[in-house]
Amino acid sequence: MSSKSSSDTRATPVLLIGVDFGLPHFDAELQELGLLAQTAGLNPVARLTCKRKAPDAALFVGSGKADEIRTLAQMHGAQEVLFDQALSPAQQRNLERHLQLPVNDRTLLILEIFAQRARSHEGKLQVELARLQYLSTRLVRRWSHLERQQGGIGMRGGPGETQIELDKRMIGDAIKRTRERLVKVKRQRATQRRQRERRDTFNISLVGYTNAGKSTLFNALVKARAYAADQLFATLDTTTRQLYLGEAAGSASLSDTVGFIRDLPHGLVDAFQATLQEAVDADLLLHVVDGANPDYPEQIAQVQTVLAEIGASDIPQLLVFNKLDAMAPETRPAHLQDMYELDGRKVPRIFLSARRGEGVAALREQLMQTVATAAAPGMTPAQAPELPGPAV
Repeated sequence: MSSKSSSDTRATPVLLIGVDFGLPHFDAELQELGLLAQTAGLNPVARLTCKRKAPDAALFVGSGKADEIRTLAQMHGAQEVLFDQALSPAQQRNLERHLQLPVNDRTLLILEIFAQRARSHEGKLQVELARLQYLSTRLVRRWSHLERQQGGIGMRGGPGETQIELDKRMIGDAIKRTRERLVKVKRQRATQRRQRERRDTFNISLVGYTNAGKSTLFNALVKARAYAADQLFATLDTTTRQLYLGEAAGSASLSDTVGFIRDLPHGLVDAFQATLQEAVDADLLLHVVDGANPDYPEQIAQVQTVLAEIGASDIPQLLVFNKLDAMAPETRPAHLQDMYELDGRKVPRIFLSARRGEGVAALREQLMQTVATAAAPGMTPAQAPELPGPAV
């Protein structure tokens, strides 16, 4: 357990909780959860981790540990408790009653960040759909007035059933309306993609773990001004620009997409299909990796998992190990271009610093070769061969 304060004293103080169930890559320091909390405008004041063989059905952590959490929250003045794992509606409700504090989980935290950051009409619709789907399973917790409703004579079930059913119908109708509006947005995007295909445009999508530097690289490549910051989920809405690669290759379409993260809520994966479709329809994925992060292998694996879920795992990739300037001298690579084994196959890898511009010219050269090869007479982008190996 450790304590950490934010510089913003006005932010809600929260207690971070992580439970180690023996699964690989457990974040014992709760660093990522802390970053997520700060991104959402919360102030982590203390952290607590514990080990269990399996979640407790009622309180997730068991009554003894729940008592310890309550004491720790009181000691640090926490006004909310935040779990690094997903809680069931019943566990969430029971914990709130036991702790006498609001309790939220990683899933809702990510949803809240997405709600704060979405700017485009499409992005807002996608977030709204994901939040509605999440709340639809938590009616028993979100509407406290339901517990005071009394069933009338002849009514089936217990207290509040009529109001619960009404709220379920209201949320169900809202989900249906939001989905219908998203269908229209998808049609508009499909029209835009068909227009690019008619122009035989080579489509490149930036993908990667959140805060790997995708937007900074996007700005460096196309001289754009997409929002970029050293924080999680700085960019949610897809931005597409033309990338000029010289006379031999011409122009390609470059899209910056939302970042991925460990345990990305499945509702968000489903709701963001329209945005992630840019990756599915790409001819090449620039998989941006935070090369200075010691956990980059796990982050690569998480991105590969989401790509498989959205049907983009077979698209050719070029690995871009970003933040070369932040790497310790002993970890800097001997060569800035080599091959990397990804899911059993060798893919080209380039080391660069998007912030300082180091290595960006080499990436442009690699992209120029790739697009020129795909644009060879009689060959469509989809028929492009494997990426050529870079010169070392």
